[in-house]
Amino acid sequence: MTTAYHSTLLFRTSSRCSKGGCVEVAPLPDGGAVVRDSKDRTRDPLMFDSHEWADFVFGVKNGEFDF
Repeated sequence: MTTAYHSTLLFRTSSRCSKGGCVEVAPLPDGGAVVRDSKDRTRDPLMFDSHEWADFVFGVKNGEFDF
């Protein structure tokens, strides 16, 4: 991902993030998403295509990541 493209993304942080150690998510036009670490925005973000992102969201909603 180029820095120019990265700077045009609109990242959002969860309203439940209270200690600054959260991830930020930006939607991509194709339905995918970019995820970055809010503590270190200089690190390369993780990119997910629309299918990967949909699978992840489905898993979250179905409790696959609950501990």
